[in-house]
Amino acid sequence: MEQRKQVLSAIQPTGQMHFGNYFGAVKNWVALQEKYDCTYGVVDYHAMTMPYNPKKLRENTWELLFNLMAVGVKPESLFIQSLVPEHTELCWIFNCFTSYGQLTRMTQFKDKSAQVAETATDSFISAGLLDYPVLQAADILIYRADYVPVGKDQEQHLELTRNIAQRFNNQMGKEYFVLPEPLYTEVPKVRSTADPTRKMSKSAGEKHYIDVFGDDNRIRKQIRSAVTDTGDTPAGEMSPGVDNLFTLLKAAESMEAYESLMKDYEAGELKYVDLKDAVADALVGLSADFKARKEALKADKKEIKNQIKASSAEIRKKAQETVRAVKEMAGLSNVKF
Repeated sequence: MEQRKQVLSAIQPTGQMHFGNYFGAVKNWVALQEKYDCTYGVVDYHAMTMPYNPKKLRENTWELLFNLMAVGVKPESLFIQSLVPEHTELCWIFNCFTSYGQLTRMTQFKDKSAQVAETATDSFISAGLLDYPVLQAADILIYRADYVPVGKDQEQHLELTRNIAQRFNNQMGKEYFVLPEPLYTEVPKVRSTADPTRKMSKSAGEKHYIDVFGDDNRIRKQIRSAVTDTGDTPAGEMSPGVDNLFTLLKAAESMEAYESLMKDYEAGELKYVDLKDAVADALVGLSADFKARKEALKADKKEIKNQIKASSAEIRKKAQETVRAVKEMAGLSNVKF
């Protein structure tokens, strides 16, 4: 039997899961489990690169894990990054195969540095923020991943990962690391319903994201108040706001409503209230299913937490094998596990 390819992806524990997260990444994670051997991490070390609250970080980590399981991610695929310390050990080794210039050219470092400068009182920019693409490379390569699901905003980081792997292979004279390939799958570009020119995001403020596990009435209110036309859309083109609502409806797989309302749009007969009602119904329906599953999981919270700790320990074994091999090649002292 042909061995299944390895997929690695990860997400930071930064609070609620919104529909941009779900439709743009996590829904795809669930689908990929059927075709690949998938490893999915909640990367709490990465969340430390920006100003954060320690207690909230731990709470958000577990909340995200319950959310991921509620939407269909298999618990045996999940790990918590800080329970696998080999990630940071490999990161240090990779630091010695990465140039300072490469890191300073990272677009997200520039963007997040500017964000810190705008919002933090002391404008403190951590070395971790500069270095986190190297930790990200360790996250991927430590599991010898063949594929990494990425969006356009992550292509630069994956290319750095490939550069680090190739430099290590060249210096060691051995093709040890597979150069991971991007896994492009069709995912919707979900925008803020309050400002459809912007990506749906928690960092933009509460009105710019819709919580997957949120209150039904709030979800409906956010959709009812969604921006549709702003008056500056060229004739014959769908406005960004209307396009975003159709995107949400299609992503929620409410295809009968999608096709019917699209016919109305093409005939010039679309009523925005009908489109908004359909989107609200679709999102509330999804949310209700996910909330029911989450409640069932939380009823057995202790057992679920133990399960995630066990899966992290099992996944760690592969990380240990990689680090042991890397240290041997790099001329470092080693121990047997």
